[in-house]
Amino acid sequence: MSAFGIASIVFLCCFGAALIGLVLHRFVHERHLDDDSKDTVKLVMGLLATMSALVLGLLIATAKSSYDAQQTAVQQLAADNIQLDQRLGRFGPETTDIRTRLRDDVSRVHALIWSPEGASPAVLDPMLSAREFGAILARIQDLLPKTDAQRNDQVKALEIGSAIERTRLLMFVATTSKIPLPFLVVLVWWLAALFLGFGLFARFNLTVTLSLLIGALSIAAAILLILELNSPFSGLLRISDAPVQYALSRLGQ
Repeated sequence: MSAFGIASIVFLCCFGAALIGLVLHRFVHERHLDDDSKDTVKLVMGLLATMSALVLGLLIATAKSSYDAQQTAVQQLAADNIQLDQRLGRFGPETTDIRTRLRDDVSRVHALIWSPEGASPAVLDPMLSAREFGAILARIQDLLPKTDAQRNDQVKALEIGSAIERTRLLMFVATTSKIPLPFLVVLVWWLAALFLGFGLFARFNLTVTLSLLIGALSIAAAILLILELNSPFSGLLRISDAPVQYALSRLGQ
């Protein structure tokens, strides 16, 4: 299910629970709404509000950290590819074919990740990427350096190539991590119970309804933000491809 779909369900659960609470307020006997009952329910609501706030804050911080790590990895990959191309260029004209294959590989990966549909884990096949890039590294390994400078360029090129392989694999592993469904269900349950309490102790009027509506929309927006940050190569918060575009403009020069 899409992030918008999940966020919509969260909104319906929260706002629906609040409306149920408003309706129940009319039918609950007054002795269930006395000061002692209200104090007890408010204590429970305070507990739920604290737990929900902590979990939401933790999820947002974790998702933002993962998003930033992926953004840094994209920038690092772009820089490493430029460095690799420069090392090969310094080696000599015999690396022209390898540099062309490197640019084609970067262009292919760019087209997959930043396609209009967005990149899914199924698209980011690490084995396919490893095979394509492994062939480039094999060609670099087969080069026959004639001078110490060429030998140094070959060694550095292989080191940079290994770093690129490792970064690509780490990026793929990171894209497969998702928020566990039971965890999300429990969180939504807490939030729905909280909104039910809000509605139970409020009288139905336009101000109360709008307040509950804004609150439910805010919760849904927070969940949407978490899910979008957790999918950095698709959706509204897709990582910019500017570093890769810059790398493509420099490769082969």
